[in-house]
Amino acid sequence: MARSESTDVLVVGAGPVGLTLAAELRRAGVACRIVDRLPARLPYAKAVGIQPRTLELFDRMGLVREVLDAAVPMHGQLSYVNGAEQGRVELVLPPEVPYGFAALPQYDTERLLEESLGRYGTGIERSTALVAFAQDPAGVTSRLTTVSGTEEEVRSRFLVGCDGAHSVVRKGLGLTFEGGAFPEEYMLADVEVGWGLPPGYGVRSMHRGEDGAIDDLLVCIPLPGDGRYRMSMLVPPELSAARQAEATGRPVGGDGVAHGLEGGTAPALADVQKVLDRLAPEPVTASALRWSSVFRISHRLVDRYGEGRVFVAGDAAHIHPPTGAQGMNTGIQDACNLAWKLALAVGGAAHPHLPASYDAERHPVGEEVVGRTVRHAAEGVQADPTDMETLLLREAQLLIGYRESPIVTPLPRDDEAGLRPGDRAPDCGGLTGDIAAYPVRLFDLLRGRGHVLLVYGHHPAGDTAADLAAAARELTGGLMETHGILPADASEGATGIPHHHDGLGEFALRYAAGEGAAFVVRPDGYLTACLRPPTVGGLKEALGRVFGP
Repeated sequence: MARSESTDVLVVGAGPVGLTLAAELRRAGVACRIVDRLPARLPYAKAVGIQPRTLELFDRMGLVREVLDAAVPMHGQLSYVNGAEQGRVELVLPPEVPYGFAALPQYDTERLLEESLGRYGTGIERSTALVAFAQDPAGVTSRLTTVSGTEEEVRSRFLVGCDGAHSVVRKGLGLTFEGGAFPEEYMLADVEVGWGLPPGYGVRSMHRGEDGAIDDLLVCIPLPGDGRYRMSMLVPPELSAARQAEATGRPVGGDGVAHGLEGGTAPALADVQKVLDRLAPEPVTASALRWSSVFRISHRLVDRYGEGRVFVAGDAAHIHPPTGAQGMNTGIQDACNLAWKLALAVGGAAHPHLPASYDAERHPVGEEVVGRTVRHAAEGVQADPTDMETLLLREAQLLIGYRESPIVTPLPRDDEAGLRPGDRAPDCGGLTGDIAAYPVRLFDLLRGRGHVLLVYGHHPAGDTAADLAAAARELTGGLMETHGILPADASEGATGIPHHHDGLGEFALRYAAGEGAAFVVRPDGYLTACLRPPTVGGLKEALGRVFGP
């Protein structure tokens, strides 16, 4: 065995979740290694939907421009039953939401994240697999093996498994992974078609039999390129991976978890064409097959997202139907939630219970997403009757929040303010500075930063912005920045504190800032505290839940 190496965090798995986690750790100055058993990035457009909330996180990471340049917009969905159009869903969000829905092949998402990680001097260690690990109160000892058979021992402060549905880390922790598998098998194909349907719209075409049940299905998601789509459809019996596995006695997935791309015979262009001949809204010929596969869907959730110094994220923690493109996006949010907490823990600035709040915040989210996507896969979105705006906000992952989290400061139940601690920090526009002649968005001010204290105006019963800024620096060891937001007609802010004027009044409106308030924004874009009035005592109480002595 090779000599032991050490690092702060060992990340296992270099998909979108592991890469996001590693990039966020490196952005925070944390040493980490990221390993993956595969020799190269897979060339498959698996997870293709990118939600508006994920784009907000990419904005905070300084990555959103590259993603927007590579992606295509998702404007809506066209639905057909037995050849008849059933109308269309328009993916329209409120105007204050800065990003819409997008589609991008998973390999491009991974490429952009890998390039972002590389800017911090960290690369993926390919053909390297985790074999076993053991943790103790001070850290984790992991055993890795390379393609050549060489073994290496790695000592880390923390270990995170982003290693998918068949996670070695999850199994090593002994976490349960309860759920089941859908009986249907599907085939995926990345093809081009020359139909006259409007670009930027997904297509869902179904056939209902005489009993009303759906017996044939075609789902098409647009991808970058002229007429290019990732299509999914029911698999014909002759391509069934399950039948091939049964015939050979090979267990499905190797561990009973039937989820993801399967082995066996890959569908050919002719197989795709047969489905299009039956279900396409208009006669069309498929061409330019880039790849295809058969895949299975399961729905499972771990009993907890970690134990001690070892955690799981993404598919290692939750798997479910691809309905609504929730899986990868949920995993990326897992990574952003965990990264800043581990960064504070590694730096010795975290409250002792901060890492455990990852499970407290993210497990309920995983449970809700698994339950909702299973319902939608079986019954459609009408399984959750609600108005269209709420439905789209939920699918966009903009309604996720942590009001019950142990690390946010609760407000009195009778507080009528709209925003509460644990809520997503919304964007707003029209912020004007003293030098730049153009207005900016709040997200422009937050980009690339860690914890930020936003102080609005001056409440007569509150402390001054200068006092709050000084307290924030002292309580966080200099890790929190303060930014002043002034009413449009205010003359100037506190000396030495960056500030902008609320030129359109959007900040005061969306943050219910009243005559003066302060807000602690976490690195993942959620509110730790809403201080009305803003006082040093209230700030100390709020930060005491996150930062340690």
